[in-house]
Amino acid sequence: MTDMTWLQSTSINLISILIVLTFVGSVIQGFFRGGSGSAKHLLSMLVEAVIVILSMFIAWKGVQWVSPVIQTWLKGQNLQIPTVEISMLKQAYYTAMTSIRDFPLLRFGVLFLLGYMIVKQLLNLLINPLLGSWLANRDPYRERSNSFISSVSGGVIGSVAGLARALILIAVLFIYVTLFPHSLITPYIESSQMYQKGAKEVISPFTGDFIADKVPVFTRAVEQEFTNILQRKYEVLDAKIPGNIADTAKEVTASGKTDEEKAKLLYKWVGSRIKYDWNKVTLYEEKRIWKEQTPEDTFNTREGVCIDYSRLYAQMARSIGLDVKVVTGLGYDGQGSYGPHAWNEVYLKESDRWVPLDSTWVASGGNWFNPPNFDQTHVKDA
Repeated sequence: MTDMTWLQSTSINLISILIVLTFVGSVIQGFFRGGSGSAKHLLSMLVEAVIVILSMFIAWKGVQWVSPVIQTWLKGQNLQIPTVEISMLKQAYYTAMTSIRDFPLLRFGVLFLLGYMIVKQLLNLLINPLLGSWLANRDPYRERSNSFISSVSGGVIGSVAGLARALILIAVLFIYVTLFPHSLITPYIESSQMYQKGAKEVISPFTGDFIADKVPVFTRAVEQEFTNILQRKYEVLDAKIPGNIADTAKEVTASGKTDEEKAKLLYKWVGSRIKYDWNKVTLYEEKRIWKEQTPEDTFNTREGVCIDYSRLYAQMARSIGLDVKVVTGLGYDGQGSYGPHAWNEVYLKESDRWVPLDSTWVASGGNWFNPPNFDQTHVKDA
């Protein structure tokens, strides 16, 4: 029995109720405000919508011009991750700055958010005083609070605002359903007749195929970039490569002629030399105490868990010139479920491709260096 079963078993759809309440609430609000107050509120809401749309448009166009300029400037700053120990503040600085430099979606998002906030603030400072002054002079008569005509007209105006709010709510739900078609709540949203009517008759014709075709592609790109940002965190954290780790990596891969041969030699060495630290797992599961350790700690103690294997492998691989990533996600536990896990991806120049490997699972037997169907037992974080 899923978490949503109790909702789906009821005859009343809460999504429909929420949409109706959004509309009715605006009507009631308009009724009590009266005609003049509701008109002012509706006008203010429309002006705010115009400011938001205009701010987004200006920020969007501005960032298209500014983004490559910022990237060029950052590249000129020679932001090289230090290979010495640095403070947590500096780690955060280098992670943020190099990520903004190297990842276009992140850079665009940060600049767009900053630009939007600045432009919106400026437009508010410019327009709101003019709007307030205009509204103050547009009230030729005073309506009594108990005027029936005023209340009715306020309710009518409130219904317009309520319709707009309901459509905005349906649009948000429509985007969610498009982005997460397999989530538990998606079928429940789609079962709402109110949602279906708004989505099919208003949202879908208005957006055409844009949301259905473009948004999922954009989402996958964001997921990939988010993974790369997580990877950058470990690159910064483990930038300093101790001499004993570098020497060992060089010795282990001495017989390797290609990137693939070197990567496999390191995979076998880490997987066979490091012992899985079950005590560390027990300490976390029973007492919620996480024993943080560096790759050098793992190398010296010869013990660790999956993230420790992966960070040590990455550091050894980088010391001999390989491009490598630390990947986090879920790993199959062999008992029908998945649990938190970490592994690596290494770039092979001779074949121009990234391949996955899992040195933690070497001891369990089998080949975990780029085997077929690797993604069936390993699911990346997104």
